[in-house]
Amino acid sequence: MTSTSRTCLAVVLAGAMLLTAQAATAVARPGGSSAADQLRRDTEAIHALGVSGVQARAVAPDGRQSVATSGTADLRTGRPVSSDGYFRMASTAKTLVATVVLQLEAEGGLSLDDNIDHWLPGVVRGNGNDGSRITIRQLLQHTSGINNDLPGYTTAQEYYQQRHDVYSPARLVAGAMASPPDFPPGDGWAYSNPGYVLLGMIIQRATGHPAHQEIEDRVLRPLGLDQTRWTGTSSALPRPHAQAYQLFGPGSLVDVTDQVTVDHETSFVTTTRDENRLLRALLAGRLLPPRQLAEMKQTVPVSADVEQLWPGGRYGLGLVERPLTCGGTYWSHEGGDGGYITLNGVTDDGRRSAVVSMSEARGDTLEHIRDQENAASALIDHALCGGGRGPS
Repeated sequence: MTSTSRTCLAVVLAGAMLLTAQAATAVARPGGSSAADQLRRDTEAIHALGVSGVQARAVAPDGRQSVATSGTADLRTGRPVSSDGYFRMASTAKTLVATVVLQLEAEGGLSLDDNIDHWLPGVVRGNGNDGSRITIRQLLQHTSGINNDLPGYTTAQEYYQQRHDVYSPARLVAGAMASPPDFPPGDGWAYSNPGYVLLGMIIQRATGHPAHQEIEDRVLRPLGLDQTRWTGTSSALPRPHAQAYQLFGPGSLVDVTDQVTVDHETSFVTTTRDENRLLRALLAGRLLPPRQLAEMKQTVPVSADVEQLWPGGRYGLGLVERPLTCGGTYWSHEGGDGGYITLNGVTDDGRRSAVVSMSEARGDTLEHIRDQENAASALIDHALCGGGRGPS
């Protein structure tokens, strides 16, 4: 897992112990004192690992919300974390892409069994890559075998040199074609950002519109998600937002807020409010017909290295299924991009959900990566289990 790929699964979570911090806060709206207290304790636990800023929002079955923040939004000024702060959606946008693809399937605009060459002839070629053998379903499920090779940075110097670089989708795919596939199509599982770049290109070919426009028209506007915005090639975020930090080595903690997302065609910023609304609407069946939602929830095992971070996790079509300690499972899709790390979850019926966004990533050691992932996963689990009462 590296910051080069800058995804929820393959991002290097980088960070350091805080230099300054604000006191943790929690506000029930009015989700009940126990829910708010648990959320506050869980945000404090993440902050205690050294994560500079944490914001979380949990929504109960009756729609009542609990909100908690911990730490600081800016290590220079000590500015407090906003519970309504924007952050980069990163790979959670894969759920948006998958939703649009499945909507198009429901409308007869494409088939999940179409191969890449049907829509993008000759684009996936070279070094053993063959677009005639890879289906849209395999792209959605990360079973295509296409290597997860995208431009990125691994040092502070590279960050400053590359943070404003802009790449076309065709250039990103061409870069991935320079590497042989990880396995023959359908014969394994490996996270592939270039696979979702290809899906964006297929959406544009099928509709005549860029993928971000289809996402806005088909998902964001119908749900009233006015805090979820496409940023394109802008390196800035709307206010308020926490600064994002990344550790490139001992003593090298860098503010990496200012950067252009590599796959800018589907680069969105969002808030915990909107991300909760999105997941709840999706699982409640407001975005997809029953057959397409069922297809989205058909899962396969993830690779062994990712399973270490997601024990029992399985991947559907742009959705991850994970077990709950109180029984049953939940659905999610993490997002990680240059310091912003977000975990989320929603119960199968769409009635209970939670989102936690962290503005510092601890990736200097595998132990720190696991500690941050485990603490954030525990917050989601506690919120969805309703304080031990089960996920209903």
